[in-house]
This record gives sequence, structure tokens and C-alpha cells, in this order.
Amino acid sequence: MDDILKKELVEYLKTFVSKQRLQLFDEKLNLRTRNITLVLEDVFQSRNISAAVRSADCFGIQDIHIIENKNKYVTDESVSMGAGKWINVIQHNKKENNTYDCIKYLKNEGYQIIATTPHNSDINLNDLKTKNNKIALLLGSEISGLSEEALDLADIKMKINMYGFTESLNISVSAAICCQYLSNQLRKQADWKLREDEKLDILLDWLRNTIKSSKKIEEKFLNKKNKF
Repeated sequence: MDDILKKELVEYLKTFVSKQRLQLFDEKLNLRTRNITLVLEDVFQSRNISAAVRSADCFGIQDIHIIENKNKYVTDESVSMGAGKWINVIQHNKKENNTYDCIKYLKNEGYQIIATTPHNSDINLNDLKTKNNKIALLLGSEISGLSEEALDLADIKMKINMYGFTESLNISVSAAICCQYLSNQLRKQADWKLREDEKLDILLDWLRNTIKSSKKIEEKFLNKKNKF
């Protein structure tokens, strides 16, 4: 779909949504970023995945990548509270080992790969700076953490400062802490917002996810356009 037709479709779908909802969409689009993304590798508990999705939405992070080598992506709506409607979940599950392809893709997109690990880390979260960097934050499975491949491919290994006897946090708690810290750091800088074309694509998705029978409404609109 070309940009002109996409804009026309968005304007048409807007007529099915309240003015208040459209104002909310506009406000949230201006707070969204793709300069930070979460990457979950083989997380197996659906509540942890769903909590991470919810945290990403809460802190304005638009994309979350799910690497599915051993465990499939399953959501728990009672935990995510519908957050999956507002962010892009990109699944990497086409091969036996999807870690390399996911990280390679993110590096090609200009992301610095930050692996979270309590062992042999290079830096603490509080010392991590987002200036002029796009950051992909990797978190691993509940028991074993990130794979050796993910750790080897990472640019930096990072840990969260802790002061008690326990050496690690629940994966969803780690995700929330990191999202909150990095999001706050990012918003003190320039050039973190979405481009206008990105906003258009996301707004279209939000409208589709909001409007009842949006698929039929869109098909009717496109069929009408194709007659001319």
C-alpha cells in the first residue's frame, strides 16, 4: 500500500473512533520511541513475556523482539492487560537457532546490543548511557539466562546493581527496571522520537486494533477505491 492510499485509509478509519481516543493516540505517538528495543531469548513463562510486553508499552518502547529457539511465544492477557495491541512484537522462529539472525538484524539496523547478565559484566545499568545510541536490550530465559551465543554476539554485557544476597531478579522485573531507566535517560536527549512515516504505520495498526470489524471496513474502503 503506497503512502497516499495509507493516509486516506487512516483518515477514513478515524471516522469510526472518538475524538478523545484520537487525541490519546496522537499524544502517545509523540511519546513513542524505537531507539530502545527489548529482546527476549527463550523466555518460557507466558506471564514473564506478557509482563515485559506491558513494561515496554508503559515506557513508550514500540518494538519487542521474541527469539523462539526452544520456547514458543505465548501471552497471558491477564498480565499484559492488552498491551500487545499497542506495540510491535517481532517473532524470530523460522530456524532451529534464531539468536544469530535476530542480533544480526538489529546490528544492521544500527542497534548496540546490550546483554543482561549478573556474571562477567562490563558495566552496571546505572552507568549505561543512551546518548547517540540505539539500544537493543537482551534478556534470557528464567533459569539459564542468555545463551553463550547471545553473550558472545553482544557489544556490552550489563548487570543491574543489587545489594542483597540474591544475585538475580525475575526476568519481568529486570525488564521493567531497565525499560524505566533507559526510557528516562533517552528522553533527556534529542532525536529519540518516531519519524512521521513510522507514526502513520503505527497509527494504522492502532486503529485496526481498536475498531470493531476493522478488517471488513478496510476491505470495503479498498474495494471502493479500486473501482476508480
